[in-house]
Amino acid sequence: MKAARVIDKNEIVIEEIDKPVPDENKNILVRTKKVGICGSDRHILHGTNPLATIPRVVGHEVVGVVEEVYGKSELNVGDHVVVEPITPCGECYACKKDRPNVCQNLVVFGVHEDGGMREFFIANEKQLHKVHQDVPFEKSVLIEPLTIGAQATSRGDLQDGDTVLIQGAGPIGLCILKYAKLKDVTVYISDLDQSRLDYAKKQGADVAINVQNLDLIEEINKLTDGEGVNVSIDAVCMPKTFELSIDVASAAGRVVVLGFDEKPANITQMPITKNELTIVGSRLQTYKFKDVIENMEQHKFDDFDLVTHQYDLNQVKEAFQFIDEHPDQVKKAIINFN
Repeated sequence: MKAARVIDKNEIVIEEIDKPVPDENKNILVRTKKVGICGSDRHILHGTNPLATIPRVVGHEVVGVVEEVYGKSELNVGDHVVVEPITPCGECYACKKDRPNVCQNLVVFGVHEDGGMREFFIANEKQLHKVHQDVPFEKSVLIEPLTIGAQATSRGDLQDGDTVLIQGAGPIGLCILKYAKLKDVTVYISDLDQSRLDYAKKQGADVAINVQNLDLIEEINKLTDGEGVNVSIDAVCMPKTFELSIDVASAAGRVVVLGFDEKPANITQMPITKNELTIVGSRLQTYKFKDVIENMEQHKFDDFDLVTHQYDLNQVKEAFQFIDEHPDQVKKAIINFN
């Protein structure tokens, strides 16, 4: 069978590898149908993901069909499934605090172990969630990124009536937007790209702010009568946007950070203490798949047409290159397996 493997910095190849065989530990064989290309996959390829190991078959936004079951299972051949890409140890402090997404010994599918960008893969049934067959694969491939949105809004403790700022109208910012709008909140979203902002408006954003020509702090102060936003979520993930996320937060506000940038930001203590801000990180997800799948099966994301580009496996190099060269044209690109 074929697989796409990153073998070195900026080198991804199509390999012929053995088809895996399910066993008692990884008891489900899945035929891959769609794999979304995530920013973290691109970082692995470019050698800028500090958590990944290579060589690596990438891909953690994965949907497929159960091909074979080893022993007894609640899953059956033919079931449509989505991969939950985390395997925690169950023993460390984070796991004992019921936070497996930040397990000290976390193994992430497609990052620390080979992922889904291959024709077949095996996984433990605990990592697989059944999706109703009426949900198209083009839609179910968005379940994993939507769990990132679910986690970020959960970490921000969104409540009905809150005002929310999302910095960044890329794929993750848009997934956060879709989850935020499941509540009765007012969402402001900012970006440099007007086309992304226009799409965000179609997806429910109340106000879109183009920071190419507008000052974000001034605009938020105008929109909130000087109060600031109750929840400030940084989906751009740069030192400057982290700084801004604190500057625009209201008293008793919550700041949610998703970035892995190792460069320092210039953060002062005064606004944090004065406003008694809560600043939290948001990584991956904790028990969010069931909720996202239920919302998707209830047609709450039917209008979320995030996938703009589709490629076959043998076009994987072209796919990554196109995203790198034309980021303004791509919301979500996926690899198809037929």
